[in-house]
Amino acid sequence: MPFRICGRRSARSSQLPSLRHPTLAPRLSFAFGPLAIETLFSPGDLHRLQNCCDIVSKEPLTEFQSEIARAQLADTDILISGWGCPPIDETVLETASSLKLVAHAAGSVKHLIGSLVFEKGIAVTNAAAANAVPVAEYALAAILFANKSVFRFAQLYRQQRRSLELHQSFDGDCGSWRKKVGIVGASRIGRRVLELLRPHDMEILLYDPLVTAAEAAQLGTRLVSLPELMARCQTISLHAPLLTATQHMISGEMLRLMPDGATLINTARGGLIDQAALEAELSSGRLSAILDVTEPEAPPPTSPLYDLPNVVLTPHIAGAIGSERQRLGRLVTEEIERFVGGAPLQHGLTLESLRYQA
Repeated sequence: MPFRICGRRSARSSQLPSLRHPTLAPRLSFAFGPLAIETLFSPGDLHRLQNCCDIVSKEPLTEFQSEIARAQLADTDILISGWGCPPIDETVLETASSLKLVAHAAGSVKHLIGSLVFEKGIAVTNAAAANAVPVAEYALAAILFANKSVFRFAQLYRQQRRSLELHQSFDGDCGSWRKKVGIVGASRIGRRVLELLRPHDMEILLYDPLVTAAEAAQLGTRLVSLPELMARCQTISLHAPLLTATQHMISGEMLRLMPDGATLINTARGGLIDQAALEAELSSGRLSAILDVTEPEAPPPTSPLYDLPNVVLTPHIAGAIGSERQRLGRLVTEEIERFVGGAPLQHGLTLESLRYQA
């Protein structure tokens, strides 16, 4: 059945700035910061939201404690959260007694909500599938550049400033042809990376304890143990969630299994790797790394990661930034249209699935 609102709106909430006030439309609020609504939602998607919802305010809530924020929450049926949204805890839920849907216009939402949200029957969806696209693209580029030794050759070229004629003289292990690549974690992003790797002539190995050999074969890869993957692959890309079981899963022992000259890529969570062990291996020059996330994030100013020539360190940019953010808004817009129209959510979460988010 289509979404319907029952009961009267409070006089206090009717005084808040509003874009439109259809009587029966669900009332929608935004909660994130410091991004503006227009950063996440294109004019067309905002128009779509206005067509199915009563958008309460043109400004996102950045806190839930003030009188104005509490009054707005009390009259909110759908909350679009995002980066910077305060936790939706028991106090917030007591105030937002009409809340029916939390639509998170970002990736993981487990830092934002707890089991009480699900216990109260509030639907939850997020834009993790949309955020997976640029992360997988970053990982693909990193894998191809690592296989080609792009960063090492760029540094050599910068130092020598002459024609190196490497296409004729270089006889080392370089390029993607029949290269072994390891994917750790068949997560949403990991599966997309596997899909992007299919056209390339590489042997792909996968470690994921929740995937069967048959499922791995359907994904175009071969399931192996983590030690085997670490020992056999020249390029390894991490796509596992950070859980108690995966904390420092890439230990010093695992790093020592990697072949000389191998590259470790991390676009997942810094806590997957033993940071001290990683810095020791990288400082020795034996391995290389492309790191978009670290533990802690950012590394302290004294960290060798900033200066090592065999490390490419980026400030958590693999996920949606710039124009890519509006892909998140598009997914959330489509989910809200489904919810208001009574159709099932395509990216709805359960308490069980929340446990395995990054």
